[in-house]
Amino acid sequence: MVEKILEHFPIAQYDVNEEKKNMVLLAVEHRQPHLCEFLLSLKKKNIIKDSVFYQLDCYGNSALHLAANIVNFQWPVPGASSQMQWEIKWFEYIKSFMPKNILLLQNKKGKTPDDIFKESHKKLVDDGGQWLSRTSEACTVVAGLFVTATYTTSTTVPGGVKQESGTPYLENKMSFQIFAVSSLISFYSSLIAVVMFLAIFTSGCRERDFRYTLPLKLLMGLTAFYASIASTLISFSTGHFFILKDQLKSVAFPLYIGVCLLVTFFSMAVFPLFFHLAWATFKKVPQRNYEVTPF
Repeated sequence: MVEKILEHFPIAQYDVNEEKKNMVLLAVEHRQPHLCEFLLSLKKKNIIKDSVFYQLDCYGNSALHLAANIVNFQWPVPGASSQMQWEIKWFEYIKSFMPKNILLLQNKKGKTPDDIFKESHKKLVDDGGQWLSRTSEACTVVAGLFVTATYTTSTTVPGGVKQESGTPYLENKMSFQIFAVSSLISFYSSLIAVVMFLAIFTSGCRERDFRYTLPLKLLMGLTAFYASIASTLISFSTGHFFILKDQLKSVAFPLYIGVCLLVTFFSMAVFPLFFHLAWATFKKVPQRNYEVTPF
């Protein structure tokens, strides 16, 4: 609609509503990244004038003031932490194409964009900090149990060691090598997960930390935690393989495969959260979901 209007009536770029908000101010206020990117492309082609982007409404608010003010809108990302992260990214995205003097421009209430952002996002910062604390606290307990279990597993040598040389009896078998590597990965990955979750739990959850620091710590902790689960499963299966007698080893392979598939199936329920967090962290410009309503 906007494209067709500007194509046939270019003068419409100067139209404003009763609050003196033009299309740029409304697009920024209502969190429309696709429309902002489209208008920026027209600006580069000199179809839209720079003055349209620097318009002020009747309250003295620029586009950056409206981007800094929180609205009744939810980004398509999980948790208050990711919501705060995308609010920061949206504010920085709008700041990227605004002149430097807008950063210190005060509206009629005497507030700069930074002042509005800090005041309007206080509750979201608190909610994001609580969400991260609850998540990291729960994961720390489980990862701590994995550290204890994997330490015991990694220090146990299946089949014993030779007294004269101290080398394992089964060191030349492929299954023993898989056990040794997987148990080592399991222990260190679970230890890294505990450290990352503790770093989140003990952090101050400051406003700027939601940009990259806290989400990256959470992603690293979850990645290490998933690696610990997978390697623990492999390590237990290969270690348990030596306990079975030769006549039962043919039954062990289908059993191990079935258990691995079962654990993978239940783990898939947590993967959407992980992928959404990764997408929210590495996406530069926030995006929103659009629903197509049948006419």
